[in-house]
Amino acid sequence: MNLNFKKQNGLIPAIIQDANTCKVLMLGFMNKEAYQKTRRVKRVTFYSRSKKRLWTKGETSGNYLEVIDIKPDCDRDAILIKAIPKGPTCHSGAYSCFGEESGNNIIFFESLRALVEKRKHDMPLVPSAGEGSYTASLFRAGISKIGAKVTEEAEEVARAATSEGKARVIEEISDLLYHLTVLMAETKVDWMDIEQCLILRRG
Repeated sequence: MNLNFKKQNGLIPAIIQDANTCKVLMLGFMNKEAYQKTRRVKRVTFYSRSKKRLWTKGETSGNYLEVIDIKPDCDRDAILIKAIPKGPTCHSGAYSCFGEESGNNIIFFESLRALVEKRKHDMPLVPSAGEGSYTASLFRAGISKIGAKVTEEAEEVARAATSEGKARVIEEISDLLYHLTVLMAETKVDWMDIEQCLILRRG
């Protein structure tokens, strides 16, 4: 794709759009290197005009923008990127930098999954004394342990539903969803996969 980086002193504006909801998430700027990295790694990468360096959206928060499609405008000096947000896009924690509403509560679960993925990525190979990440300990224990915890939490949900009241049901479902999120991260499944499966089943 030939783009005109010369028109605006080596930069082009990049509009980021949610590939599922078509809502505008944010606007950033790319130089040629940022654009090439975005295409290569399939995660939106901008050129920071204040820091004078490349930065991949989500490199600190884990809230990446996974690239689905890139289209230039008619003058080829701006681009539209359709992406799947892995959590809130705005630094404030909002879905969009423009105050858009997602219309889709799955964004919260994607944010949770992004946090779990970060725990997995950041964990040391060997835990240090006093290392306290429960999430990291599950990943170290492996898929069998994670699966056992999912089974255990599902049984606790059923038990709470039959005899322990609504508040306990909410707590146990929350525990189950958390452990399912860990399982999903370990097996490389995301909430969009689940959503698409359910949509297909609904017909």
